[in-house]
Amino acid sequence: MSPSKLVLVTGATGSQGGAVVQALLKQGQRVRGMTRNASSPAAEQLRNQGVEIVVGDFTDQDSLVRAASGVDTIFTMTTPFEEGVERETAQGVAITEAAKAAGIGHLVYSSVAGANRATGIPHFDSKYEVEKHITSSGVRYTIIAPVYFMDNLLAPWTLPGLRAGKLAAAMPASRPLQQIAVEDIGAFAAAVIARREELFGQRFDIAGDELSGEESAAVLSEVTGREFAYEGFPPDALRDQSEDMALMFEWFDDTGYSADISGLRRNFPEVVWHNFETWVRQQDWTVLDAPE
Repeated sequence: MSPSKLVLVTGATGSQGGAVVQALLKQGQRVRGMTRNASSPAAEQLRNQGVEIVVGDFTDQDSLVRAASGVDTIFTMTTPFEEGVERETAQGVAITEAAKAAGIGHLVYSSVAGANRATGIPHFDSKYEVEKHITSSGVRYTIIAPVYFMDNLLAPWTLPGLRAGKLAAAMPASRPLQQIAVEDIGAFAAAVIARREELFGQRFDIAGDELSGEESAAVLSEVTGREFAYEGFPPDALRDQSEDMALMFEWFDDTGYSADISGLRRNFPEVVWHNFETWVRQQDWTVLDAPE
């Protein structure tokens, strides 16, 4: 593969965008990273890796067009967690229109698995509105749709329970849940960008493993040498905090993701897919010894 593509990655200093940047750099691609704060330590670290940093904001259409100017491909994602689901859809529309205005040859959008299945989950539906806009825009695209992140296990809201020996989630202990490592999202996006012509117009639900809460607790116990017990609780317990999250966990239990894990491994062998145990073995679990 010739390292000739210039790829714009939005949210380049974030978790998912950062994973895409690292995967593209491994491929030898040229990367332009878009961020709202070009002077942040994370942005400076990317500069030191040879990433071109540009300032862009989803609320400033001109900045998006400038960021997209001259690139071959855009990788983008949207989030409802800062300003809500309506603004998330607006973000996706804005970057699609910027891609169109700049004459971009390929737009890769990271949505969420199952968003195209009328789930009724607000942050799934907002992403699907973006998908519909992209597919009708005339821009050549590929949509990747990750399942639940393995990396959520190390989120700040999970660590206190883990330190107490509990893995808690709003699902029954035996209900399987498909999961993916954020690193694999980056690797898959990079694979799609490298193979873009054969993947134009396609949508992929992506996952690396599927296991239940009690199975996850058993893996954690075995790998870390600590004892973890799974504790399920009803999604209703989340409702006062987030109706969106309550609906999502109800959907996990009633329906759930349906990514073709074996097909992904067969068709994208260049991605070093992580199962849950492999991912757990790669994490630094001394974080559980840190004071709360």
